[in-house]
Amino acid sequence: MTAAADPNATQRTRRTRTLVVTFLGSVVRRMGGWMPIAGTVELMGQLGVDAPSVRTAVFRLKQRGWLEAQARDGARGYALTEHAQAVLAQGDEVIWHARRPADLADGWCIVNFSVPESDRSRRYKLRTHLSHMGFGNVGTAMWLAPARMQGAAEEAIASLGLDKYAAVFVGNYVGTQDLTTLLYESWDLAGIDQSYRDFIGHYGPVADDMASRTTIEQQDAFTTYLGVIDAWRQLPFRDPGLPREVLADDWSAPDAVALFERLVELLRARALAHATQFWAGTAS
Repeated sequence: MTAAADPNATQRTRRTRTLVVTFLGSVVRRMGGWMPIAGTVELMGQLGVDAPSVRTAVFRLKQRGWLEAQARDGARGYALTEHAQAVLAQGDEVIWHARRPADLADGWCIVNFSVPESDRSRRYKLRTHLSHMGFGNVGTAMWLAPARMQGAAEEAIASLGLDKYAAVFVGNYVGTQDLTTLLYESWDLAGIDQSYRDFIGHYGPVADDMASRTTIEQQDAFTTYLGVIDAWRQLPFRDPGLPREVLADDWSAPDAVALFERLVELLRARALAHATQFWAGTAS
């Protein structure tokens, strides 16, 4: 079986990629936007990622315009590009502060588009952009989100040059169909809720254990911190931040957010102190 056909190899590659991106966003930016490659390899090794995998992930991020080679004090390393800084900054509010519930009184944003089959590549990109921004699909080429997403939708449409094929509407829901039922059919809200519950089930005991310790070793804090952020950062992007009134009574997002914030408070300072050691005096 080739590596490409090996699902375990594919999963390892994906995990390495996400861990390195998490590392860039949560650690490297706090170290001045530059990382020593030798120190990075050592730190990723503490997370169970081998050196060739780290170097491959870094190489691919360089190809994508995220990193540029840069030596500092005799150490080989990479600096975050302006593009990477911008992309990481865009995700900060969602990752670190979660998707705040929208106000039901503000209404809804609807995007409708009809892009010709000859331009299906851009049509697919628009669908992907809308999905990643938290829009739900309510019908053929019709996407729905809280009204606050109007600006983001217009920007995505303009960036793809699809203005003449798309229309954006903002208004209140006045239909007779139960709104909660409609929304649960338009998003996989049950799946999103389960993802939050899985996070709580896995990391709740971790938080309790860490909080009960007299001291938390810095390396343990670092590996746990990176694991927590890597597990968390995809969850709020899936969550459209719908008004609390239209969600199930036992919606688990608030408890998951509280747990994430508790873990960050427990671990961040120690994790960064551990990482700092691999910046000072690093040689290639």
